[in-house]
Amino acid sequence: AIVGTRNPSMYGIRMAEKFAEQLSIYGIAIVSGMARGIDTAAHRGVLRAGGKTVAVLGCGLRYCYPAENFSLLNEIAKTGAVITEFPSYIKPVPENFPRRNRIISGMCRGVLVIEAGQKSGALITANFALEQGRDVFAIPGRADEFTSKGTNQLLKEGATLIENVEDILDALNLEVRKEEEKKEEKPAQ
Repeated sequence: AIVGTRNPSMYGIRMAEKFAEQLSIYGIAIVSGMARGIDTAAHRGVLRAGGKTVAVLGCGLRYCYPAENFSLLNEIAKTGAVITEFPSYIKPVPENFPRRNRIISGMCRGVLVIEAGQKSGALITANFALEQGRDVFAIPGRADEFTSKGTNQLLKEGATLIENVEDILDALNLEVRKEEEKKEEKPAQ
């Protein structure tokens, strides 16, 4: 999973897109919550790479939240999945999102947090991940940025510091090949 603030810096957006795109090239599906900011950037990075992404909604399928992500939701549905535990008529209300975050972390082997304030929903996802026995990763941020306070705190508490995709692959003990390499292999005839 890739999660983070709804109000990211350009650096945060760039990192979310980069990590999502690169992990996708290795055939790893990315799960996120389709929220503004880091979630949106992660989903877009996956789609740009032609990978698979899962959007977990905090409302019923009748609603798209945020509304500006309607085309993104449709694009994800064509090649990945849009899921929710809520009946279709349930509106996006604040108490739904922590429930959604537990599903995001529960679907994944690890959660990468990119830019999160001290009271961020991304930290709720990270805490669920720890409770579920998942790995928690964080990209360090600038010490003087509000959106780095949560991620830097996660690092102080033992989250794995991530600087590149290989750090995640190593931490999860994954031996993967890029999708292009898999496509180049042709079965014997």
